[in-house]
Amino acid sequence: MKKLQVKTNHVALVFKQGELQRVYTAGQYWLWGEKEVMEYNMAEAFGMRRDIDALLQNAELNAMLEVIDVMDNEVVLVYRNKVFNNVLGAGRHIYWKSTKEYSFERYNTEGLEVDKSIARNITGKSNMPSYVRMYTVGANEKGLLFVDGQFQEILNAGEYRYWKNDIKVQIILVDVRQQAMDMNGQEILTKDKVQLRINFNLVYQIQDLLKAYVDNKDVEKQMYNIVQLMLREKVGRMSFDELMENKENLSVEILAGVREEITTLGIEVRMCGIKDIILPGDIREIMNQVLIAEKKAQANMITRREETAATRSLLNTAKLMEENEMLMRLKEMEYIEKIADKVGEISLSGGGNVLKQLKEVFSR
Repeated sequence: MKKLQVKTNHVALVFKQGELQRVYTAGQYWLWGEKEVMEYNMAEAFGMRRDIDALLQNAELNAMLEVIDVMDNEVVLVYRNKVFNNVLGAGRHIYWKSTKEYSFERYNTEGLEVDKSIARNITGKSNMPSYVRMYTVGANEKGLLFVDGQFQEILNAGEYRYWKNDIKVQIILVDVRQQAMDMNGQEILTKDKVQLRINFNLVYQIQDLLKAYVDNKDVEKQMYNIVQLMLREKVGRMSFDELMENKENLSVEILAGVREEITTLGIEVRMCGIKDIILPGDIREIMNQVLIAEKKAQANMITRREETAATRSLLNTAKLMEENEMLMRLKEMEYIEKIADKVGEISLSGGGNVLKQLKEVFSR
């Protein structure tokens, strides 16, 4: 004989040779013979056993348990004290009836969208992510929803929840802001057989999402190819000198040539232009030599122009001095003043012409 003490809110199952004999609730009991005792806390779920079907044959125990059978196309949300606890998937789950801690909500998962009655704040809790797919569309984005490979709708910024089931869900996120595309290292041969590498840039914005991503595949790649072919065509018809002189006009022509075709892709090209023209080494050296020669010629021309202007100024001054004796005397005084600033002492003899004597002094 042994004593059995069952605590409050607990249940004890007494087995003899594997067979359930009695179910005891809170209290004190005496057991006779060899018995096996399993005690359960009624505030927790009833642990699954391989012999559960046999245990449920006991009327007393069956009356105390709530059996929740979840089908393959269902989930059951479990709340403990009205706070979300976990999700029950397909299978059998058992809870004690006498406890008021647990409540249950059953939902069908055959559809696409998660029921709006399910609070958003529990989507990422416990094992909920195992049953729900969560997508976020950013503030500067649009989402294209495809269900089983078929386009369904355009999604605006926000969060979207779908059941994890056999339905295939795909969301393509598209940035609807103005964007830039760099086309670097385009190797192109000009009309006069000069091989160049051109870095090109274009600015664009998605205008029609359905045209761009439903009616067309790899729309950015298609746009790239269109602009690339137009760039090669335009540059290939120009000589190197023409290209260097008309880079800005070339960008305008390319923009006009591609705009209509790219519009059919659902994209608007806002602007485009040549960023860099990279020359081969030998061509670059020749261009540097030409540039140096041009600068030297410009420098020589400026020097000659200045010399001519100085000579003309001296000639005009000489004519004025020849015609005006007073101006000649003023010029003499100017020279004397300048010399006095630089020479410590000058000795003059006789009373001859001062300017003549100064010339004699500085000619020695």
